[in-house]
Amino acid sequence: MAIHYPNGKAYESGKQTAEDAVNYGGRGMTLEAELNASNQYYRAAKRAVIYKKPTPIQIVKVDYPQRSQAVIKEAYFKTPSTTDYNGVYQGYYVDFDAKETKNRQSFPLKNFHPHQVRHLNACLEQGGICFALIRFVTLNRLFVYPVSDLNRWWAESLKNGRKSIPLKAIETAGFELHPKLQPLIPYLDGVDWLIKTKRGTENG
Repeated sequence: MAIHYPNGKAYESGKQTAEDAVNYGGRGMTLEAELNASNQYYRAAKRAVIYKKPTPIQIVKVDYPQRSQAVIKEAYFKTPSTTDYNGVYQGYYVDFDAKETKNRQSFPLKNFHPHQVRHLNACLEQGGICFALIRFVTLNRLFVYPVSDLNRWWAESLKNGRKSIPLKAIETAGFELHPKLQPLIPYLDGVDWLIKTKRGTENG
């Protein structure tokens, strides 16, 4: 089946190379697979209700090999996606995007799209807990990074400044996650930290 992004480029699903399978805590799963499993664990434990957002698809070609069976042959993503995940945790709306880089010293800002940053800030303005989940693949390190800090580097890049966030800045302003048996990615530890920081700011 051919699926295309809004810019016309083809999207291929279901193809995963050994290079794509990131080893986090010795499990050899992709970041998306780990997050989906973690979200399933959180929902089963009734800790949070967070899902990966579906992307609307426009079907343009369907074959009917049998009267009772339809096969989609070609489709297009209707609009660019905003962020990957959203849901509710302890009464807070949570919205985040998951990103990866093979760089060792910095995270390229080109991995974010302007509409994603705008969306995260719109949610932040409504009191949501918003962040980027950033993985340094080669270093096997994973961080919850607040949108409020991402904004500073994003604004600088728009003024012809630095086009990446230094790892040291992410270490300082972010929350590093450490793998557990369950869930695979304990990102709610970082969300707890963000909520605590938010409450401290409001009380201050």
